[in-house]
Order: sequence, then structure tokens, then C-alpha cells
Amino acid sequence: MSGEKDKMIIAGREFSSRLMVGTGKYATFEQMAKAIEVSGAEIITVAVRRINISDRNKESLLDYIDPGKYTLLPNTAGCYTADDAVRTCRLAREAGLSDFVKLEVLGDEKTLFPDNEELLKAAKILVAEDFTVLPYTSDDVIMCKKLEDIGCAAVMPLGAPIGSGLGIRNPYNIRIILETVNLPVIVDAGVGSASDAAIAMELGCDGVLMNTAIAGAGDPIAMAEAMKLAVIAGRLSYKAGRIPRRLYANASTTLEGMFL
Repeated sequence: MSGEKDKMIIAGREFSSRLMVGTGKYATFEQMAKAIEVSGAEIITVAVRRINISDRNKESLLDYIDPGKYTLLPNTAGCYTADDAVRTCRLAREAGLSDFVKLEVLGDEKTLFPDNEELLKAAKILVAEDFTVLPYTSDDVIMCKKLEDIGCAAVMPLGAPIGSGLGIRNPYNIRIILETVNLPVIVDAGVGSASDAAIAMELGCDGVLMNTAIAGAGDPIAMAEAMKLAVIAGRLSYKAGRIPRRLYANASTTLEGMFL
């Protein structure tokens, strides 16, 4: 399989990297910039509520991200209603960030699980306003199908709660989502280690989005590289096709032609 030809395509846009990374929780902007570079990611999420877009004379994380090199994906982190999320996306577009948005509408502060009812409401409005919408949702097959039906560009089911590092807790739902929707499926939230990223890719997901797993690691730069390699390896493994699982042994070397 040629990596050059195996692109991730979202709303007609091609990306060589299937790893998408966030910009929060780093010790410094310099560390963030280095981790992003090492990760090889091309799509970078930025929380609109956490960046200074009104006074460009003040330091901002945007000063450390080259818009010519990366695709910005403004997100609505911290929004708990559809109205708030829609307003945040409009602000991002008006500020010149992007109309390519990661839509989050959270249900409560403790679990940070998505409020799918409000999410669907916001997604309908944003799609009608020609935003390219990538919604963060639960691993709910029916909700993912509804998001596809209203015109979202991808679906982003969680692997586990945001920042938990628990990994892919329900791979069976992810597999059913992959079989049900005809959109890119990107696991978003819950990844803790490189093996988690590889598992997501081996399931057949089109990509993985993470922030805390890299920014919160003991060595964020090393973890960024590990995640890059894990996503590549997981994708290669998926495309190559794993052997069937067997209950009993199956000899690697045939006994045919051997002297007994």
C-alpha cells in the first residue's frame, strides 16, 4: 500500500496525516508548536473560547501555528447549548479562522459527555450556513447516522470520556458505526497511549483526534512521535488485513514433506 495514495478525505479535502491534534494543556506555546510539528498532523484544533482573536497585539497560540502549513479546525469546547455553539462557530468564521469546524455541545461539566439533542440542533443550523461540520458525539450508531443524514462532513465518536486516557472502551459500537455511515469516522477523546491510537486505526477508522494524550504525557514531544507512528502502523495493519482469530494453535510451519 502506498501512503502517498492513501489519503484521508474530508469534504473533498485531502490530508496525508490521519492524526489530528489539539493545542490545549501544554506547558508552553513553544512546546505545543514542537509537538505539533513532530506529530506530522495537518489538522489542528483550536478552542475558540481559549484564544485571543480580538486583540492580535497580545500573544496567542495562533502566533505559533503556520496557517499555510496547517488546517485550523476551530472547536466549540466549553459550549453547553446549541445556541452557544452556533454563535462560537460564527465568531470563528468572522475572525477568519475557518468554516471547517469541530462541533462540541457538552451535557455536563463532570462527564463532558456530548448532549446529542443539542448537538443535532446546532449541526443542522451550521450545515445550512455552509459550515463544514465535524461533530463530536457519543459512540451512538443512530446519532451518527442522523448526523450523516443532515449533511455533516464526518462523525467523531468518543473512544472514552474527554481526557480520561481509558482508550477505546466499546470497539464494537465503533465497528457498527463504520459499517453504518458513509462518512469519515474519526475517534475523538479518550486515547491515552500509542496502542489506543493503533487500535482505533485497526478497527478501520479514518483518523484519530487527541490532545491530552500528547500534551499531558511525561514527554509530550516523544509522545507526539509515538502517536504519529501508531496511527501509521494501525492504518497499515488495517489495510494489510489481520489473520483470523482461532481458539486453537495453527502451526506456522507445515508438516508436509517433512521426514518423520
